[in-house]
Amino acid sequence: MSTDNVREHFEDEAKEFDSIILKLIPHYSTMVRVLVEAIPFERSVPLRVIDLGCGTGTVAAKVLESFPNAQVTCLDVAENMIAVAKGKLARHPEVRYLEADFQFFDFSGKYDAVVSSLAIHHLLTDPDKQTLYRRIYENLNAGGVFYNADIILAPNDFLQDTYMNEWRRFMAMNISKDEIEGEWIPKHQQEDHPAKLADQLSWLSGIGFTDVDVLWKYYNFAVYGGIRR
Repeated sequence: MSTDNVREHFEDEAKEFDSIILKLIPHYSTMVRVLVEAIPFERSVPLRVIDLGCGTGTVAAKVLESFPNAQVTCLDVAENMIAVAKGKLARHPEVRYLEADFQFFDFSGKYDAVVSSLAIHHLLTDPDKQTLYRRIYENLNAGGVFYNADIILAPNDFLQDTYMNEWRRFMAMNISKDEIEGEWIPKHQQEDHPAKLADQLSWLSGIGFTDVDVLWKYYNFAVYGGIRR
């Protein structure tokens, strides 16, 4: 599935995205909270933060709630997502918005925190993800952090089936089985390319991140990352 197809999908869903995400992703609010709580700086510090695949600005809003002096950049490939984020973050006129594909984005400066939510799994291959993680590391200040809240693969087929069954069970509490099997599972199979969590932790460590850790996990969803010392 190409970037253009993923972009089209998110352009179409932007206005309903916030309500859709809560129906599809277990404990999404907790994922976001855990990710932001892991950013290890004083509340008053003017952090430089970039949100890769910012969507409708939910993570950025939580960052600004926790760090009101943060200098936040919201980056997304979908114009309509950026538009919704601008509305959500309207009381923060200092936020910078960039419509771009983070796979090819020129960071042009260093950040104290790079965050992402439900976006990096769209990269087609494991080497693509490793390349992005390396570029993130290179564009972090010393002491800066990278944390990602994302869908992941299980280490074996049995656990993967278990993860998918649990995901279906959660979605069935909110939407019909026909919608799950006729729309969302096919979209997942076509557009999503998650990697095994253990592999990603190993990549991060190999690149140079320290204190690499899983901050939160629920079946096939996890928050993880590390620090550039």
